[in-house]
Amino acid sequence: MNAQFLHSFRREPAPFEISPDAPVNQWYRRYREGSPFQVEDWESFRDPHRLTYRKYVLQQHGREIYVDALIDEHESAEAIENLQPEWVQVLQKLAVPMRFPLHVLQMAIMYVSQMAPTAYIVNCAAFQAGDELRRIQWLAYWVKSLSLAHGDHLAATATARDTWENDPLWQPLRRALEQLLAVRDWGEAFAALNLALKPALDTLLNGSLALLAKQNGDPLLASLLKEFGQDSRRSRDWSTALALYAIEQRPELQEILSSWTSSWQRTAADAVTSLSGLFTEAPSPLAADDVADHVAAQLTTINRDCRLS
Repeated sequence: MNAQFLHSFRREPAPFEISPDAPVNQWYRRYREGSPFQVEDWESFRDPHRLTYRKYVLQQHGREIYVDALIDEHESAEAIENLQPEWVQVLQKLAVPMRFPLHVLQMAIMYVSQMAPTAYIVNCAAFQAGDELRRIQWLAYWVKSLSLAHGDHLAATATARDTWENDPLWQPLRRALEQLLAVRDWGEAFAALNLALKPALDTLLNGSLALLAKQNGDPLLASLLKEFGQDSRRSRDWSTALALYAIEQRPELQEILSSWTSSWQRTAADAVTSLSGLFTEAPSPLAADDVADHVAAQLTTINRDCRLS
């Protein structure tokens, strides 16, 4: 996308060429132009990875070739069929329901993309949404493979939904993500998602769950989660770059971002602490405190890199 592509941003008398009183114009003027997360010039922001649509597609095509080969290798070795039943029971409670929260991450970043004040941020957010859909697709494939080997119930929507909606250990995360979907200010939506909830959940999955899978004889899931970590690092990089860019433009935004992230990071930490209890149920477990500490360390790193603490 090119500079000045978003003709609707800061356009008077209203962002869109309809009545200024139309709900969509009121929405954007209140939650985008009216957000405290503002700088004079958004157009000079750049994605540190300099992704374009062509570059993103070519890059991800290569990653998909790798994942296809990974799946073929482990399916030939019947890796899923050979999983311990006790481990499969843990996966049913810990991994199978993950498509619900991951869909929320995808929905939330699409809102950020829709509301962003420059095409350069729209691009970053749109590519992140593609990454989320990629992760959901492969986890859905993995769940189906798990069900073919260990019972059709594992792929049933009711199985995952029941855990997501009723398991007490999942409710802090569910509540946090439902609250995220209700955030209207585009700046807070960005901070809550990319500086708090997403890095916490990504660390839980790509770090702790990958390690737990490896310890319990599940190299396929461990490798898939490690692969998704590459997409997560790109999200972290552009989010850090955006926070630093905004603070450099307007130093007072440091206090605003710090207020948002500190609140949402506490919410994220509570959600992870609750889910970490499931890691202790594996045949070869991880300590709940270690899981929570790993996420807390990642959030501390984000705050340091973004100069929020």
